[in-house]
Amino acid sequence: MTLLTTARLRLEPLTDAHFDGLHRLNSDPEVMRYITGKPDTPEDTQLMIDRVKARWAEWGYSWWAFIEQSTGELIGAGCIQHLGRVISGPHEIGWRLRRDRWHQGYASEAAQRMATFAFDDLNAPLLCAVRMPDNLASGRVMDRLGMRYTGVEHWYDMDMARHDVTRADWLARSPV
Repeated sequence: MTLLTTARLRLEPLTDAHFDGLHRLNSDPEVMRYITGKPDTPEDTQLMIDRVKARWAEWGYSWWAFIEQSTGELIGAGCIQHLGRVISGPHEIGWRLRRDRWHQGYASEAAQRMATFAFDDLNAPLLCAVRMPDNLASGRVMDRLGMRYTGVEHWYDMDMARHDVTRADWLARSPV
């Protein structure tokens, strides 16, 4: 399983050891407002971990825990997976952060590293992201990644704004 690092974060493949921090993150109604619309129960969090561990075993990538290097705390989570959670779907990037770490550049920092992994290590031809249309903060992170808005599509039982960046556009862009 792949460990990724940034200037301030260590991205560790999500495992049972991350349950407490992940559940704190996923049980916050404000964090989950734009993800599922409701806070996770402990059972929801465990189901996510179990699903993610299976994907790491099958695909060799999935969700990472964002560990803040200065504190050792789980401050978020993010993924490279397949849109719709099916292998035939394009590679998808996603993230979520604890509220006390919002607006500090962590989402962009982690997303930049995960996107680099998708294009450099997985040779993904395309990377997409989906968000609830009114989640403007995630839209700004997608813009910083060089992603382009492609329209509203129905994913994960919701109408979502989709953004894409091709491998060619990623490689041609100047660093963020």
